[in-house]
Amino acid sequence: QVQLVESGGGSVQAGGSLRLSCAASGTTYSVQFMGWFRQPPGKQREGVAAIHTGGGDTYYHDSVEGRFTISQDNAKNTVYLQMNSLKFEDTATYYCAARTAYWGGALAQHTYDYWGQGTQVTVSS
Repeated sequence: QVQLVESGGGSVQAGGSLRLSCAASGTTYSVQFMGWFRQPPGKQREGVAAIHTGGGDTYYHDSVEGRFTISQDNAKNTVYLQMNSLKFEDTATYYCAARTAYWGGALAQHTYDYWGQGTQVTVSS
């Protein structure tokens, strides 16, 4: 089992920045990918960014490419999502997730086994 705890959400004006953190505990050695997903109000949850924990390859949704950066600190079992140039449409509940499978789309949420409780990000225009 893997436990995930997100932090770092909040409110920010458009153009601002936030950094989300996701601390993992438990059987973290089994995790192949860590990802960030978000669910805007009234919409379905979507993949935002993911990182292969072994090789460090990163993957991004087109809407955040160049603005968001996913990174990891293996010593702390923590994954970060640095969000810059935030837009109103980035407003959502952001979830951290972990998966043990290697194969499958990096942003395919159905492939993820463990989920955090979510953290709210609100961007005002």
